[in-house]
Parts: sequence; C-alpha cells; structure tokens
Amino acid sequence: MSHSKMQVEIWSDVMCPFCYIGKRNFEAAFEKFTNAKNIEVSWKSFQLDPTLPEKEELDHEQYLIERKGFSKEQVKGMLNHVAQTAKNAGLNYHFDKVITVNSFNAHRLIQMAKTKGLDDAAEEQLFKAYFTDGKDIADKATLTELGKAIGLIEQEVNEALTNEIYAAKVNRDIDEAQQIGVRGVPFFVFDRRYAVSGAQPPEAFTQTLEKAFSEWREKNPEPPFELTEGPSCTPDGHCG
Repeated sequence: MSHSKMQVEIWSDVMCPFCYIGKRNFEAAFEKFTNAKNIEVSWKSFQLDPTLPEKEELDHEQYLIERKGFSKEQVKGMLNHVAQTAKNAGLNYHFDKVITVNSFNAHRLIQMAKTKGLDDAAEEQLFKAYFTDGKDIADKATLTELGKAIGLIEQEVNEALTNEIYAAKVNRDIDEAQQIGVRGVPFFVFDRRYAVSGAQPPEAFTQTLEKAFSEWREKNPEPPFELTEGPSCTPDGHCG
C-alpha cells in the first residue's frame, strides 16, 4: 500500500524529561532534512507511571526517593544532570517547581489535538507547562488554558476529558507500545522499519531519517508531475 507521506511515530510521556529533550533533538534534525515535506510526524501516548494520583501527594524529589527508591544524593545528581542536558538542548527545567501528577488527562488532550493535526503543538505546550512553568497538567483549568493556546475551544477540551473515545485512544497507543516492545520513552519509529530509542543527538535522527526515507522513496516513487485532482472515473466503475 502506497502512502503519500512517510510516517514517523513518537511514543512519549509529557512527564518524561528526556522526551522533551528528544523532541528538540529530533526537530534539529528534521528542520535540516531536505525531504521533510514528505514526512508526517505523529505523537503517541505512553505512561511512565499510571499509578500517580491526579492531585500531587509528593514533590518531584520525594516522589523519586519514595516511589522509585533512589537516595536523596542520587536524585539531586540525576536532576542536575538532566537539567544540564536540557539546557544543552535549549530548554530550561525547573524541577523544584514540577507538580508530579498523573499524565492521563494530558494524554486525552493530546489525542483530541491529534484529530486536528495539533498533537505536536499540544506536546510542546504540555512539556513547557510541566518542566518549565510548574503547571498542574492534570488540572482541567490548566488543560483548558493550554488547549486554547493551540487553537482548541473550551468545549473541545471538555470533550477530550469526558468522552471515553479519547481515553480509548490513549490506551490503544499504550497497548501498541507494549506490542512493539517499547520499554522506555521517547521512542521514535520510522516507517515501521527503524526505531531510535531515547533522546539521541540530532545526528542519530538525521542518519535514521535518511536511511528510512530513501527506502520508503524506492517503494513510493514521486509522481513525474504535480497533480491537481478533480472528479473522475476509474476502470473499476467508480466515478466521483
């Protein structure tokens, strides 16, 4: 089956610090990629900790100490390292302000945004809200504000948070991640043939983009002319 664009799918959780860094590194490669117009990028849901409550019970450091079993020293060292890696990618992380809550509502919003081609914009808003601005990404008012910032209306945000269709879409992505063996995020899949795991440097993404795209292009040759389509009939009797 021929697709008009090569697919790149990114499994991610908005509370994953390396997912935001990975987004920036991928973007750095993608912006320079000469065939970017022939590629469709879509974001997929993943939850690092589905057991987190919707209201914060532990701050970020305490969460990592109590729920993940790290020592205070380990946590401080780890967060400093991640913050520095983020800075190198042009991002400012404020772990002291992070509100550690369940990301499921945020994923519902992303799934609604995705139906309008705004999943990338939603991811960007949510990452910034979580890591830089210290906003509560489980809170309906916050999600409404972030949704409006990308062009959704309040009614659509309500729909995202209440209609089970969007919860089902989140769960479908999570199930699919398990089926294809995603153990951690970010996880980038190119044309369902190649994968890049983690926030790798831009060069790694460039290399995989080039390899995947050249193989995709062989199977999906460019038409010899620019096509403007109108109503027509085909040999199988379909007219329209």
